[in-house]
Amino acid sequence: MLADHQSVLTQTERWCADGLRPWLCTIVETTGSSPRPTGSMLTCLESGETVGSLSGGCVEEDFLERLSRGEIDDTRPQLLEFGVSPEQNEKLGLPCGGRMLVAAQRINKDCVSWLKPLSDSLQQRSCLLRELDMQSGKTRLSAANEFQPLVFENGLLRQVFGPQMRMLLVGAGQLSHTLAELALAMDYEVLVTDPRQAMLDQWNGPTVRLLQGMPDDVILKHADDRFSVVITLTHDPRIDDMALMEALETSAWYVGALGSLRTTEKRKERLSALGVASDAINKLHAPVGLDIGSKTPIEIAVAIMAQLTLLRRTKTQP
Repeated sequence: MLADHQSVLTQTERWCADGLRPWLCTIVETTGSSPRPTGSMLTCLESGETVGSLSGGCVEEDFLERLSRGEIDDTRPQLLEFGVSPEQNEKLGLPCGGRMLVAAQRINKDCVSWLKPLSDSLQQRSCLLRELDMQSGKTRLSAANEFQPLVFENGLLRQVFGPQMRMLLVGAGQLSHTLAELALAMDYEVLVTDPRQAMLDQWNGPTVRLLQGMPDDVILKHADDRFSVVITLTHDPRIDDMALMEALETSAWYVGALGSLRTTEKRKERLSALGVASDAINKLHAPVGLDIGSKTPIEIAVAIMAQLTLLRRTKTQP
């Protein structure tokens, strides 16, 4: 899920509870280059308040201008087109040839009946399918087993909402600081755990949840689902091995460990001796990240995030 979906849905529900009628906009199709991917969402009021994004701001401004001129019918959902001419591309800041279709729906208090369950589902880290009939304006929710890309065809918008990817970093050292910064910028929820309270006390990275405790207990409580990433970074096998023994037996989508090829082989031998099944050990991404010759913390962080991005763009995406 795009991280801002939760904030968009929450704000939309909040405005409805206040008796306001916001607009909920979703990018349903892009052609050529686009500043935001399909599925990106925006909620806004005619007064100009917005949460979420369809572009860098120009598409949002154009939409609000159309609203102010009364050009958009609010009796049922509308399909709006942006970037249909070179002049509009230049005005909206869309790349040459870029085109964007946006489904815009006027929301009222009756919509809380599906907004709240959808928001609650995301907080519970489960998937839910929203189907919007553009002709009738009716919305239907149903359970979904896994996240899938948005589909728009024959006037029906089908969008699966899933929880934000959660990254649990084991170890509160310098590399965790750098990786947390990059992961937050890429829409991950980041948690950091370390059994050494002194390391947590010295944390000077970004504002994230710091969890003191034994890593296996923390993983079982906070990272035991298929929307979780667990990466060990302490260089201390007493901590990393304990974390990996638990993480490799959970439903976590990705488990990685920092270390050289030689360190990795020794780690796998230890895990096997500790009774971890070979199938579980084979799930381990180690050395963690793409092999780009990284040495510094920022280079290693880039390699890790690049590998996660690559995997999320393939069939292995949760």
